[in-house]
Amino acid sequence: QVQLVESGGGLVQPGGSLRLSCTASGSIFSFYFMAWYRQTPGKQRELVASTTRTTSPTYAGSVKGRFTISKDGAKNTMYLQMNSLKPEDTAVYYCYAQGGNNYWGQGTQVTVSS
Repeated sequence: QVQLVESGGGLVQPGGSLRLSCTASGSIFSFYFMAWYRQTPGKQRELVASTTRTTSPTYAGSVKGRFTISKDGAKNTMYLQMNSLKPEDTAVYYCYAQGGNNYWGQGTQVTVSS
């Protein structure tokens, strides 16, 4: 059973930056699709950024130009670099991976507030 563990969340002021990490217990090369989602209370989970083995990354319109998704196969880790953070980016961020099965991390809280 593959496990995904997120880290890097926290409290940051508007305009600041954070880098989230999602480390898999196995090789991330086994996943065709990996993504970051976020969720706020009372709302549906929202796709923030995604990457596959064969296509360019995609981003939600609200984060395009500010967030960057990347992977490091040697570390079995996916990242989300978040710059120019806004209060509306406040959410629990989840990583997701799709291979033979679907896997979710436990989530990490990001709070953007002054």
